[in-house]
Amino acid sequence: MTRRTVPIRDDSIRLGQFLKLADLIDQGSDARQAIINGQVRVNGEVERRRGRQLTHGDEVEVRGEFVAVG
Repeated sequence: MTRRTVPIRDDSIRLGQFLKLADLIDQGSDARQAIINGQVRVNGEVERRRGRQLTHGDEVEVRGEFVAVG
């Protein structure tokens, strides 16, 4: 299990945008499906809101891959 950090420019970023930025998904429609299907966790909890605001230090997990917001 590898963990990496993906830096963001601002203080926060929406979950759907971060999934694309971190290369966890290919397209926005893929992000929507992954979120709806409960495949995305934020800080260990299933997250079903694509617009969830992430901030520095949050950790996103998709299919066993962990990425921290930097």
